[in-house]
Amino acid sequence: MSGPGGRDDAVGPAVPGDHAGGRLSEPLTRVLGSRTAQSLGKLGLETVGDLLRHYPRRYGSPGEMTPIRDLKVGEHVTVMAQVRSATARPMRNRGGAMLEAVVTDGQDSLRLTFFAKRMGVLRMHEDKLRAGRTGLFTGTVGEYRGERQLTHPDYLIVGVDAADEDEAVLEASRPIPIYPAAAGVPTWRIGRSVRTVLDPLAPAEVDDPVPSELLERHGHMGLLDAWRGIHTPEVDADWRAARARLVYEEALVLQAALARRRAVHDAHATLARPGRADGALTAFDAQLPWPLTGAQVRAGERIAADLARETPMLRLLQGDVGSGKTLVALRAMLQVVDSGGQAALLAPTEVLAGQHLRTLRAMLGALADAGTLGGDPRGTRITLLTGSQGAASRRKALADAASGEAGIVVGTHALLSETVQFADLGLVVVDEQHRFGVEQRDALRTRGVHPPHMLVMTATPIPRTVAMTVFGDLETTVLDEKPAGRAEVTTHVVPAGNRAWLDRVWARIAEEVAQGRRAYVVCPRIEEGETTPDDDAPEASADDLADDGLLDLGGKAKGEAKERPPLAAATQVVEMLRARPELAGTGIGLLHGRMASDDKDDAMAAFASGRTPVLVSTTVVEVGVDVPEASVMVVMDAQHFGISQLHQLRGRIGRGGLPGVCLLVTNAEEGTLAAERLAAVAGTTDGFELADKDVELRREGDVLGTAQSGGRNSLRLLRVVRDAKVIAQARDDARELVAADPQLADHPALAAAIDEWLGEEREQFLERG
Repeated sequence: MSGPGGRDDAVGPAVPGDHAGGRLSEPLTRVLGSRTAQSLGKLGLETVGDLLRHYPRRYGSPGEMTPIRDLKVGEHVTVMAQVRSATARPMRNRGGAMLEAVVTDGQDSLRLTFFAKRMGVLRMHEDKLRAGRTGLFTGTVGEYRGERQLTHPDYLIVGVDAADEDEAVLEASRPIPIYPAAAGVPTWRIGRSVRTVLDPLAPAEVDDPVPSELLERHGHMGLLDAWRGIHTPEVDADWRAARARLVYEEALVLQAALARRRAVHDAHATLARPGRADGALTAFDAQLPWPLTGAQVRAGERIAADLARETPMLRLLQGDVGSGKTLVALRAMLQVVDSGGQAALLAPTEVLAGQHLRTLRAMLGALADAGTLGGDPRGTRITLLTGSQGAASRRKALADAASGEAGIVVGTHALLSETVQFADLGLVVVDEQHRFGVEQRDALRTRGVHPPHMLVMTATPIPRTVAMTVFGDLETTVLDEKPAGRAEVTTHVVPAGNRAWLDRVWARIAEEVAQGRRAYVVCPRIEEGETTPDDDAPEASADDLADDGLLDLGGKAKGEAKERPPLAAATQVVEMLRARPELAGTGIGLLHGRMASDDKDDAMAAFASGRTPVLVSTTVVEVGVDVPEASVMVVMDAQHFGISQLHQLRGRIGRGGLPGVCLLVTNAEEGTLAAERLAAVAGTTDGFELADKDVELRREGDVLGTAQSGGRNSLRLLRVVRDAKVIAQARDDARELVAADPQLADHPALAAAIDEWLGEEREQFLERG
């Protein structure tokens, strides 16, 4: 099949593979020629294997047209439509010639426009674009005089653009693969290149990662047949069966990587940390002013049992905002301290690390001052280590950690430095795992003679399907109860264009401040006109922005985005609020990730004390910050944030028994995914319900994180919600394989697939910053 410009003469015959498996690693320049390979390189496709794993996004049928009314200006699209008319004519005013064609889906029409210096150049298009013919048309949607159009689109006419009549008949009758494409690389050029490398491929040249016994057990076809089925299906059933096999393969590779990782971990021995009956933990429990929830008791018992074993603990502790994860983690740290060891608490930001230090000291009281006047001798010492500390305080913190004087060390990425040594590190607690990669948390696991136990916490509730996909090497504990004293928080969506409603937002803040309460105002940017977010604060993903219409799939701004108002900047919002008459005389503070560490601490202290009861901030306050008097959370440009971020921000209020109100200010238009996200957050405070909704709304790759959604070797077909049963099946199969063969020595193709697809540097599951 050829495109409108004829066959690419740079496409040559396939080069035979020199050995089994070697063919898939051949560069496309050898197989397809430099011109075609260069265009495919724009899509990250460099080798034969890359190309064969670039799967169709969907399949077209000559009888099914693309709804033209759904096309948006600025989108790069591939549509299937029928030609209504095509007319070439000379241009009077500017010279040259133009061809205007109209295609239709039966309801709406789309204009195609071609320009040329001479009329003869356009005759080929006019001859092919005959009324009644069906084609695939690729280009960027523009607008001219109120009508949508494609200018100089690439296209393929079904049953015409083929090597011979037999191929034309075949192409006109079978499903038409439509690939993820890019400007200058239309879907049919990808399809033709795929067939060039696929047709001569022999079974001996393809190493199948899925063991034959599993293929037989589940009734799946081999890899080569699956590639043929998904790229060149004769009927819909072909690509459906092929996709099912490839989905299972991706699940198996991921689960085998996790199972192998867990097996390696379990093979190491460590020191048991059983605690002692009359230690810091017993004293701490005795001074608690409230009873533990049932969930906290159950989680504590599981963790205590893990710590008492000689196999290193590797456990995920997840719970909704306010479920008491910090208390559970502190009790685990005290058990380790009672056993003569140390605990390290790794936080993603300096603000959160400082908050943890203050919280732990407040919870422990005299137990945090062992060895000092007034300290409890059964307790320990806590120290803080961050990257921006002064030289003297850093030296003191390093000495406390190395000597063992500090039983608990709280810090940021600075704890990962090789210069940080511990006397006897027994437990690593990683807070907000989604802000750290696996290799980062492992940096602490390699310290000392004995690998420490590991407790991974996340305040972002994770659906079971996601947890078993991305945290398959961790045992999971869920805190599904909230302690007494958490007040209800109501959430409202506020249209940014409604001046009266926005005035009411600032009036509500003034009313709350007058009652001695605090208010957060969160902005997505620090300075006006910035295109990068706060260094310390995550932002919505490219997929979220694409859902909102702000970006096209290539990451470039869509035409629609130019008309949107600029995102709120914290520095400007501070000045705006200071000028509001209802807030006259009210202290208004500023906090963002680029501030010096001392300035951040001062800003938080002023807010907590009430000196500046209104704090304008970026999402550096997203997690962990605890100010009991805070009762209002205003999120500017709320459409810019994902569901989990908004839920975390809302969790900063209602923490001291005061009822809270969260106001989501937005420009999101009705019917967009952004509006649906905001409605979901306003509709429930159940974090697990929101987590399910988040997975449902997100684009497929985003759930697994950047390591698997953007890389050349990333997973392509697996969907954690749709394929939950397949993932569970693959997990059982993977555990069975690894139990019998921990190094997968008898399954070299599977081991190679793990290394190729994931690799040590790619095992960063759930990097959702």
